[in-house]
Amino acid sequence: MTTPRPATALSADEARRIALRAQGFLGTPDRRAGVRGVLRHLGAVQLDTISVLARSHELIPYARLGAVGRRTVEDAYWNAPATDTPPVRPHAFEYWSHAACILPIEEWPHFAFRRRAYRARPHWNHALPDGTYEQVVKQLRTEGPLTATELGGAKKTSEWWDWSGTKVAVERALMYGEVVCVERRGWKRVYDLAERAVPADLLHDELDDTECLRRLVRLAGRSLGVGTRADIADYHRLKGEQVDAVVADSGLVPVTVEGWGKPAWADPAALETSPRGRHRTTLLSPFDSLVWERARTERIFGFTHRLEAYVPKQKRIHGYFAMPVLAGGRLVGRVDPAREGRTLIARQVTLDGPKAVPAVAQALLEAANWVDCTDVRVERVDAPDLREALTTELNRALA
Repeated sequence: MTTPRPATALSADEARRIALRAQGFLGTPDRRAGVRGVLRHLGAVQLDTISVLARSHELIPYARLGAVGRRTVEDAYWNAPATDTPPVRPHAFEYWSHAACILPIEEWPHFAFRRRAYRARPHWNHALPDGTYEQVVKQLRTEGPLTATELGGAKKTSEWWDWSGTKVAVERALMYGEVVCVERRGWKRVYDLAERAVPADLLHDELDDTECLRRLVRLAGRSLGVGTRADIADYHRLKGEQVDAVVADSGLVPVTVEGWGKPAWADPAALETSPRGRHRTTLLSPFDSLVWERARTERIFGFTHRLEAYVPKQKRIHGYFAMPVLAGGRLVGRVDPAREGRTLIARQVTLDGPKAVPAVAQALLEAANWVDCTDVRVERVDAPDLREALTTELNRALA
């Protein structure tokens, strides 16, 4: 692909601030729009089974809005408010984007290309017993929204990967778009027929692959503010060549960024005004879209981020669920947290020098308050000489 002449040259600092604003970390948050506003702004919120302070999809709005209630978060994703007038429109659905993600319901048409690809897929890891698919669809049509357990069982054995025929069928139907996940109940997916759950004006696969990709590239660019081809592709897990095919017609504009070494594209709206305003100080989920792509995180923040939950314990460097600490628009450390009763435990803390101490203390205290902990205990600090300073800062605030 021949990249057009760049419209603008950005400094590394300008690109960093544009990215922070695009992700909702710079400027005053729109509290009236709340959790739904965060979802629409980001375009995708990743789900994951790990829960330390909270599950990742709860941590995402918390990091941007502050101590929003956890029940409020779930209701915002899945439940229509009492003020909605008929017909009630769901606000979100779950599908494969960057990973398993909660997505704004308005994006349903944009994933027609992926649904078609799944329908055309010749091979699957799990065999589908004859007649099971049809039985699952019939049961959902008759009985309404159900979990895999209510449909007849999620697993054949206790092994996590050993799916039952019913689970294989309903997950296949989810990928095809015949079934949609309408909420999570006790972390189990609740399935319903798409024809019942998705608003009629959105329930279609009319967009061709090119138009789906064009829209997703445009949305990814808006959510990133500025990004390379690889950054944009990673947001909804597109292929590089898919981005190449549509980026010139996506509405994004080519730019250069100091020190990036690769062509970049920016949301034109992000270039209209200089990013300024209040910075958030917060713990970030390792699955936060600000730090999804490791190369991007290193390029923008000079920060190497890796989730170590799936790394053997003896090989971990920063801890099981090390959460980056954002302060002043920089990533200034990380905390591997745990909970013990009403005590938030910082099992391992990494600090980017003495100046990071107040920010890390603030992030820990705010997180503790959010999850109803009354105390914070620091176990290990990578720079032992900073442990006392951090403990003193925490004790002063807790006193």
